[in-house]
Amino acid sequence: MRSEHLDDGWLDYEARIDTGRLMPRALPGRRWEGAPYWGELTEREPVTGRFARALGKPATEATPAQIAAARCAVQADLVRGEGGPVFIKTHNAVAMVEGAPTINFDITRAAIYALRNPLDIAVSYAHFSGLGLDAVIAQMADADAYLGSGERRVYEFLGSWSFHVASWLSIPHRPVLILRYEDMLNDPVRSFGRLAAFLRLHPSSEQLRRAVEMSSFEELAGQERRAGFVERPQTAERFFRAGRAGQWREALSADQVKSIIATHAPMMMRFGYLEAVC
Repeated sequence: MRSEHLDDGWLDYEARIDTGRLMPRALPGRRWEGAPYWGELTEREPVTGRFARALGKPATEATPAQIAAARCAVQADLVRGEGGPVFIKTHNAVAMVEGAPTINFDITRAAIYALRNPLDIAVSYAHFSGLGLDAVIAQMADADAYLGSGERRVYEFLGSWSFHVASWLSIPHRPVLILRYEDMLNDPVRSFGRLAAFLRLHPSSEQLRRAVEMSSFEELAGQERRAGFVERPQTAERFFRAGRAGQWREALSADQVKSIIATHAPMMMRFGYLEAVC
């Protein structure tokens, strides 16, 4: 069985949900409906358990090199025995880390990359992580940036924001669908339609409308208020915080905007993110 990799566009947790949860959950053999797919993922055994079995010891006791060496085997384990396509969410850039690949392309059929304006990523991740804006901006420019391990996760390699995007765009042997966060907000039906076509699905107009409705930011924020959300960190008051584009205009100083643009201008230009600044 092969997997479809969902990549979150560097480390923007808000984008991850608004582009992970906001994608319709229509898998072969399942009804086209709102948000059960992500729920199934988050309710599964934490990936640290799979790493523990592969390593023969708790993931917390493993070195970075040992985690890197086991990563492809764990990804293969995630799809083993499944009866249909498996969607694996990752923050990893496509890279060699500690002598091992971050992505197992032997079991990867395609990738869906969620992209967001790095100006807004800085604001969103500062709220999520509890870090200051300047620290986040520096991390986004760091060629060695990574997401640290936790109770339910192992470390993931990010690199800089520009490198991360380029790494997924440069895959020559697998199709990659780029979904901009801003486009999903502005025209979710069209964005979901592109996703459905990429997955070779043929939802009716009503099914598409229902998927958009059930996966809207408002719906998911309401679910979090009522029942909480397992991936909300202690550093964040809530996981579904704002769900809108352009927050950087109110939150970033002129110098902070210049710093991000100076580092990431070529990639920002490629995806139309400099037009909003000029």
